[in-house]
Amino acid sequence: MTPETPELDQLLTTAAAAADPAGGFGWLDEHGARTPGKVPETWIGARMTHVFGLAAAWGRPGAAELAEHGRRALTGLLHDDAHGGWWSDAHGTGPKQAYVHAFVVLAGATLSRVGLPGGTDLLHDALAVWDEHFWDDDAGAAVEEWDAAWTTCADYRGANANMHGVEAHLAAADALASRGDHDRAARLRRRCVRTAERVVGEARARDWRLPEHFDAAWVPQLQYNRDSPADPFRPFGVTVGHQFEWARLVAQLGTVVDLPAELATAPAELYRVAVERGGAPDGHPGFVYTLDWDDRPVVAARMHWVVAEALAAAAVLGAVTGEPGYAADHDHWSNLVELLVRDPRTGNWHHELTPEGQVGHTTWTGQPDAYHVAQALLLPRIPISSSVAESVVRAVS
Repeated sequence: MTPETPELDQLLTTAAAAADPAGGFGWLDEHGARTPGKVPETWIGARMTHVFGLAAAWGRPGAAELAEHGRRALTGLLHDDAHGGWWSDAHGTGPKQAYVHAFVVLAGATLSRVGLPGGTDLLHDALAVWDEHFWDDDAGAAVEEWDAAWTTCADYRGANANMHGVEAHLAAADALASRGDHDRAARLRRRCVRTAERVVGEARARDWRLPEHFDAAWVPQLQYNRDSPADPFRPFGVTVGHQFEWARLVAQLGTVVDLPAELATAPAELYRVAVERGGAPDGHPGFVYTLDWDDRPVVAARMHWVVAEALAAAAVLGAVTGEPGYAADHDHWSNLVELLVRDPRTGNWHHELTPEGQVGHTTWTGQPDAYHVAQALLLPRIPISSSVAESVVRAVS
């Protein structure tokens, strides 16, 4: 029997309200209600499917039905039947994005690993699209974006989509291995090592300041989006939350492969500099969204997902290393969440706060995303492995 998790249960109750009767998951506002007229987006739908897949394995009533609601949208409403792959939203618009497809892979992997119907088929379909269109074996990383018909690939390359590609591939490898396909699982994990070496290697070369943006030759574009620094997916400068997220993912990768020596030191270093440079650099509590290349705050807003990833990284690194400092950090940031970030009305977290602790709207509106919070709540309660789904299955077995 899984432990009582009232914070997770309240979060899931609110997240369930995002289910759109027409298909997919809508955008929740600050009151936990679906925003009228806002079309369901595929990245939100895939994340919600993943979250409810985890919740179903965790034994939460109604979660399996919500995961199936998400799966049906991913195989129907949100899927491009003409060209293959997935649209950006339910209107069938936008380019074909690696970021979106990484979460479809993750959703399929989670449903497959926890044993929900149709998960394995979705996983195989999503991996086939990734292999054909996004994975660049010469680069050891994924390209970013195609037009709808897969005829033109954008020159931009991004660390964000590749980071979530690593997360998705780790989950996919666990799902495949659980069904006896150990060779393919090993290949996917080798991809993760190559991608991490490329991206994290760029951070190491800059005293652990992680570049996010690259051109087609993988040359860092350090001034990218300087005029749009608060972009939700491609902000200028160093994204503090991604330092934590890469730290966690590389540590999880190290539970299933022998990491190269230089990569093995990365989790502790990425975590350290995120804490030292991103934590309260302006004198206010919490982590800023972004820093410039001299470690000065650019966007000082406090994003919910950043502290969620700080908590997740502390949980994973603490379990993997046994070092007590990570647990102390986790306790401190958990108190901060209760004081400032968690919304007691919805159980979700305020997605953006000003440095002074007021609800902000510069980058995010509402509370549409349960993914970061759900994982941050689960990771301290489950054995650490290479994916959250694998860990949940082990915890309940």
